[in-house]
Formats: sequence, structure tokens, C-alpha cells
Amino acid sequence: MRHDDAMTDLADFAATRLAPAYASGALSPVDVIDAVLARVAAWETDLGATYALDPEAARAMARAAEARWRSGTALGPLDGVPVTIKEMIATKGVPTPMGTAASVLTPAPADAPVAARLREAGAVIFAKTTAPDFGMLSSGLSSFHPLTRNPWDLSRNPGGSSSGAGAAAAAGYGPLHVGTDIGGSIRLPAGWCGVFGLKPSNGRVPIDPPYMGRVAGPMTRNVADAALMMTAITRPDARDFMSLPWADLPWMDLACDVRGLRIGVMCDGGAGTPTEPAVRASIEAAARVFAAGGAVVEPVEPWLTQAMFDGFDTFFRTRFWGETRALPPERYAAVLPYIRQWVEGGAATSALDLYQGYQQLMAIRETGVRFSQRFDYVLTPVAPMPAFAAELPGPNNDPARPFDHIAFTMPYNMTEQPAASIDCGQTAEGLPIGLQIVGRRFDDLGVLRLAQWYETARGAWRAWPQPCSSEPPGA
Repeated sequence: MRHDDAMTDLADFAATRLAPAYASGALSPVDVIDAVLARVAAWETDLGATYALDPEAARAMARAAEARWRSGTALGPLDGVPVTIKEMIATKGVPTPMGTAASVLTPAPADAPVAARLREAGAVIFAKTTAPDFGMLSSGLSSFHPLTRNPWDLSRNPGGSSSGAGAAAAAGYGPLHVGTDIGGSIRLPAGWCGVFGLKPSNGRVPIDPPYMGRVAGPMTRNVADAALMMTAITRPDARDFMSLPWADLPWMDLACDVRGLRIGVMCDGGAGTPTEPAVRASIEAAARVFAAGGAVVEPVEPWLTQAMFDGFDTFFRTRFWGETRALPPERYAAVLPYIRQWVEGGAATSALDLYQGYQQLMAIRETGVRFSQRFDYVLTPVAPMPAFAAELPGPNNDPARPFDHIAFTMPYNMTEQPAASIDCGQTAEGLPIGLQIVGRRFDDLGVLRLAQWYETARGAWRAWPQPCSSEPPGA
């Protein structure tokens, strides 16, 4: 079972349990980081989830947190709590390779906003987590990092681009992990690794550099831990010129009553790869849980069109062609061939094609927001299929159609709506299946509350995967 009360290893303790234990003296941040580092040592050869792992710096941060708790000067509930940060988010003094061997490894001059807020809160940043080249794959495949694998089945992919974060959360590399998302990069690995991931409303969590659709958010084993992280990472930072005004939201108030809520259930994406039967069955089963709780649940047809979907590809393919074409030849050659092949398709894009692609992104925004006004929340699959082979750059391994698996996730980056992934089932092979919960714009707290309700209502869940286990996933 996944209940915290059944957990004995300190690496598995929920973040919400640690501050009370630190305050009472029952636990020390030093003991917790030692347990987390031991867990990393047990898994990491198989998983390849971390980058810039720094045990000594982590222990120094933990000792400082321990001293604060003992002296009554703790910085708050995150003081001494272990956290990993996706390597594409800058941390001072650590190079940011962007997942690619084409990068120049220059130490970052300062923490990006998310890292700064967590450090100010006393969190123990002990490692970065892996990502694929430029964050442009839903895969653990990278030209810079070793291949990242899925803890539930090492022959499978963890997803991406927050690959290492998803794998680390499922494997128990401590309770808190930060990912980023511009088309599904938090929710896809969360879904395929069986953890919780929140893509906040665009601008809710300040980031640097900001860009259309790009967000940072928590990846955790439970909803309450994600809410706890939001208390820190949502605090303002002037570097994000696209951020929302800061709001002092009651992130830890997760009480929810679903009775009377109007919930749409969308099992078809409208474009891309069709939903596999096992995935559809799990989403429909989750919808029945909400209906049993008193929600008004209604099946709905997809609103995304193929033209919208293709417009996203045109725009971002051309954008990355514009960015990579300036690389020196020897650095460009270091980029994964799959990504080079995709990017080079942007060379032939005309100005009119690019404009029309951008117009399709605006059509996604308008159509999706208007659609969402019909419901309080919408449920969909996170992905139309379970985790795919670890060595592949994407589920279909086709650079001409690299986004066919993101028809459920990408639209909500363009609409700027909050969306979460929560584990809702498994395939016959024990691979996790993610349920996406989508809220109206700016209703991040509502999405967390609905996810907390479902996490409680679904009842007992399977045990987390263990390192070096001969048992099949889900056993």
C-alpha cells in the first residue's frame, strides 16, 4: 500500500511529515538526506535519473537546517526537506546543459526563480534531474546524459522532458521534485511513472526565461506534497515578465466536496495517436469514482482539431530550427539525430506558414478556454498509451510526427489552464496510467483539491517499485 504510515525508510517519508518530525526532534534533516542518498545509490546505476549529484553539499545544507530546527529558527515547513530540480532550471554554480551534448558547460551565475525560492525556504537541493536534448522529447534519451529509465520497468521510458524527475519521484529519491512543461513535460513522465505532477496556470510559478506555454511545477508521490511545494515556488520574482500577480492562496487547504460539480470526460484527443483500450478503461473507471461521489459526469467529444495540432508542430519546429541553425557545425552534430531531423523540417517554413501556425496556437487558446467554461473540471488521459521502450525518442519513433502522443496535454499549455496528472490504474503488465485533471484558468487550487479528493477516494494503491527487485512491476 502507498499509505505513508506503512513506510519505514526515511527516503519514503512525505514532505508534509518531515517538518513536524524535525520540530519535535524525532527526525533530523541529516538522517533524512543520508537515507535519500542511500536510495539514490541503490537505484541510480539502473535509472540514470540525476545530474550534478552533490552529497557533501547536501549534507552541509542538512546540517544547517538541523541547527535551525534545534535553535527554533527554522525557515518554515520546507526547511531540511530534500528536493531535486530539473537540470534545465539554473542553480548557481552548476552548468545547465539543456540535456544536449551541444551545450557549452558554463556554471550558472544565479539560481532561477524556482531554485531561489526553494533555497530561501531551506530545502536541501541535493541533485539536478535529467532531461533530453533541449527538452524536446517525451523521453529519457539524451545526447548528454546517460539513458534514463522507468523504475516500474527498466525496459520502459520514464517520459519527458522531466525524465529524471519522474523516475526519481517514483524511485523515492526524497519527496519533492521540480519539472518544467511546455507541452506535457511534467504530466507525461508523472503519468508514465505513476506519480503526481501539477502543471500550474502559466505565470503562477515564476520562471526564467519565460516563454509561451512554459511552466515549472511539482512532481511528487502525493498531492499534499505538491501543495506544500507551491507555498514556496509561487512567490514572486521580477525576472519573469509574464508572471501572474502573486496571490496568497491557502495551498494546504485541500478539502473538497465533488457533489454537484460538472465534470467532462474526454477519452479521445481529436488528433494524434488513438487512445489504447487499457488507458480508456482506466479513465472511465476514474470517472465512475467521481460520479459515485456525487459529481455530474458527462462524456464529451474532443475540441482539438488536426489543423490546430499541426500548427503547433509548425511553429515549434521552426522556432527550434531558428535557434539551432546558429550552432557551430561540430556542436550541431552532437544533437540527437532524431531532433536534427525534426528541426531541419523547419528550414522550409515560409513566413505565411509560420504565421498560420501561430494563428492555430491562438485558435487552441480560444477554443479550449471557451470549452472549459462548460465544466468545472475535465478529465482526460495524460497520454493515449502506457510507457514505451526506453531507448526510443518517442512512442512512434517518427520525427515527422513527433507530437502524436501529446494531444491531451499540449493544448492546456496554450490555454494556460492548470492541469495535473495522477495515477489512476495500470496495464496488465503493471505500467502506470495517468489521469489528467484540467481546471479553468487560474484554478490551480481547485485542481489540487480535486486531485486530493480522488487520491483519497481511489483507496489503497500498489507498493512503489524497489531497487534490484526481481518482482514484476505492480506485484
